[in-house]
Amino acid sequence: MSELHLTNSYSRKKEIFKPLNLNKISLYACGPTVYEKPHVGNARALVVFDLLYRILIELYGKSKVTYVRNITDIDDKIIDAAKNKKITIKELTSEITKQFNFDCNSLFCINPSFEPKATEHIKEMIYMVENLLKIKAAYKKDNHIYFSVSSFKNYGKLSNKKIDDLKAGARVEISELKKDPLDFVLWKPSKLDEPGWSSPWGRGRPGWHLECSAMSEKYLGKQFDIHGGGLDLIFPHHENEIAQSCVHNNTDKFANFWVHNGFVTFNKEKMSKSLGNISTIENANNKYSGQVVRLSLLSAHYKQPLDWNENLLLEQSKTLDKWYSMYSKNYSEKTPDCFNALLDDMNTPLYISKLHELFKQSLENEDKKKEFNKACRLIGLFQENISSREMFKKSKIKMSKETILAKLKDRDIAKKSGNYKLADKIRDELNKQGIDIKDEKGKTTWDYK
Repeated sequence: MSELHLTNSYSRKKEIFKPLNLNKISLYACGPTVYEKPHVGNARALVVFDLLYRILIELYGKSKVTYVRNITDIDDKIIDAAKNKKITIKELTSEITKQFNFDCNSLFCINPSFEPKATEHIKEMIYMVENLLKIKAAYKKDNHIYFSVSSFKNYGKLSNKKIDDLKAGARVEISELKKDPLDFVLWKPSKLDEPGWSSPWGRGRPGWHLECSAMSEKYLGKQFDIHGGGLDLIFPHHENEIAQSCVHNNTDKFANFWVHNGFVTFNKEKMSKSLGNISTIENANNKYSGQVVRLSLLSAHYKQPLDWNENLLLEQSKTLDKWYSMYSKNYSEKTPDCFNALLDDMNTPLYISKLHELFKQSLENEDKKKEFNKACRLIGLFQENISSREMFKKSKIKMSKETILAKLKDRDIAKKSGNYKLADKIRDELNKQGIDIKDEKGKTTWDYK
C-alpha cells in the first residue's frame, strides 16, 4: 500500500486520501478549551493527530504540510471557571495554555504550523457573521445572532441523522429567541463583568462553533483536506462548522475528510471532566513518562475506545524498556516497510505488532536495527535517549541502590535456606517500590521498572 487510506466520517467509508493541492496538504484539528488542565482523554486527540501529521510529513515532506490546531480561549466554561477560582480570565487561560503546551511537548508532539487563539481572530468572526446576515442565513434577536439551519440543505449529513431526529434528542442550547431549536448562536451579548468586543450588534463575544470556521479559513482556505477531532465533536460542533462555512463561502464542502478519534474510558466509562473520572496528562506523564503515555494512547486503533488502566501502562512501560535496548542514534533514512500499516487508516495495533517483529530481527542484524530505530521515531518514540530514560525511572524510586542490593542479599539467603515465603515477600516489596526482579538460570538480576 503506497497511498494513505482514511475513514471519512462524512461518507462513513474508508477512502484514498487525495490532496486538494499537492504543495499544501492541509490538516485542522480542534484544540483545547483552556479552562482546566488537559486530561488523558484530550491527550488521545493530540497524539492521534500528531501521528497523522507525521504520516503526512513522511509522505509529502514537512514543507508541504500545514497543520493548524486552535486554542479556544473564550467560552462560557472559561468565564465560569475563572469566577470559581477568583482569578481573571487572562490569568486562567494563560496558565492552562502554558500547561497544555508543556503537555504537548512531554508527549513529544510536533508543534503545529499554526496555533491560533480565538481571541486573536474576532475580526474574522465578525466579518463571517456580517456576511451570513447579508445573505439571510442568519438573523438577529435581542442582540443575539443565530445561524438558520434551514439555510443549509445538507445539515445532519456528518452525524448521519435526520433533522427531526436531531431536534428530538440533540445536545443543543435551548432558547426562546430561536426560530428553530437547531439554530445556533453565532454572536451573543456580554455582561459588564464578562469579556466582550465591539461589533455592529453591540458589545459581545462569538459562539464556539464560529471560532473554528473563521480560523480554519484564515490559515487553510475555504476548502481544505482534513478536519480532525474527538468523536464527541461530531454533533453539534462539527456539524455546525460545516453548515456555516459552506453557506458563508457558497461551497458544497468544507473539509474533504473528517477524522474522529474514539473516547478514552476509565473502567469502561467515558473519561470526562464532568464525570470527575479523569487523569490529567501531567499526572500520567509524571508517573510513567510521556513516552509510555504516548505508546499507551497508540496501542488501540484510533477509532476504537481505549480503556485507561494501570495494566495498560505497565505493559507499555515494559515494552519500551525492551525496545530501548535497541536504541541507537543511527537510524535508516528509508521509510520502513511496516509504514504500510499506518497508511491503512493509521492502524497502530498492526504497526506495533510489526515493531515487535522488527525488534526480534534487530537482535542479530544491524540494518534491521537501523530500520527499527526509524520505525520507532516515525510514531514519536525514541525521543528520549537511554540515559534520560534511566534517570527518569530512577527518579521515581525512593529506595537507594545500597538498600536494594541489601534486600536482594536477604532474599538470596532466604531462598538458600528454603524460606521461599520470605523470599517472595521481599520480591513483592521491591516490585511495589518499582524494582523489577528476574530469576534466570540460578542468577538474580534487577532493573528499574
